Amino acid sequence: MLDELFERFDGAFSENTLRAYRGDMIEICKWCDENGLSIENLEGEDIARYIESIEDQLAVATIRRRLATLSSVLGLAGFVDNTRSPEVKLTLKRMYRRKGRAQKQASPLTREIKEQLIAVCPDDTRGLRNRVLLELGYETMRRRSELCAFKFSDRVTGPNGQSGLMMRFSKTDQYGKGRIISISNELNELLDEWEAIAGHDGYILRGISTGLNLTPQLCPHSINHILKKLQSDAELGIEPSLTGHSFRVGRALDLLNEGESLPKIMLRGGWTSESTVMRYLRAWEF
Repeated sequence: MLDELFERFDGAFSENTLRAYRGDMIEICKWCDENGLSIENLEGEDIARYIESIEDQLAVATIRRRLATLSSVLGLAGFVDNTRSPEVKLTLKRMYRRKGRAQKQASPLTREIKEQLIAVCPDDTRGLRNRVLLELGYETMRRRSELCAFKFSDRVTGPNGQSGLMMRFSKTDQYGKGRIISISNELNELLDEWEAIAGHDGYILRGISTGLNLTPQLCPHSINHILKKLQSDAELGIEPSLTGHSFRVGRALDLLNEGESLPKIMLRGGWTSESTVMRYLRAWEF
């Protein structure tokens, strides 16, 4: 039944969203099978029992995400959605009182840390690719999948000569209205250098094989591995380790310390909710 449901969703959501939905639903359906239940007939008490069965194994944020996935899938499938029933709300409140609601925030990759990571990039193809990743991630404040989606053909020049990149889709722009993100002259020159090696077509960020051959596109999950390796090479004892989301948090903090207003920080980072930005800033502002 799960495959039939996701066939209906195909094309309506991004691949990343569908992958996340499917992963959550596989776990939920497994629990339903073990307890003789089916997702189309879940009562509030059943969902509350599911939460209780996983609250000691999973983080609060993961449980909330699974509940949101279940709610979305039930609604889109035309099934009764009991994820907001009194039984579920009370179970969540008990969980919050016991575990708290704090989420582990990504460590910020600020300008200072970026420079330390760039300093350990070797003077070879991999080192140049990593420098492009660091500068591109920091300046554009994009998510991992969005960074990996930039193509050389997305490079644009504005009427005033300002360099930029056309971002055609994003998490908050699923229908491709698009927007242009300005970039510095330094990043533009770095892209010129990288384009001369990678070629004029295709994706900007590429994977690199052991033989230093370039793959067509860098996998978004590889960004975390690259940052972890660079952090280790730079002997930076950052906990939790840097991830792709660290670009967004670090640049937002730098902008805040430079006196930038919250609306402008939100615009640069592509955030639509003030609460999300404030959660990052409150977690790391000293």
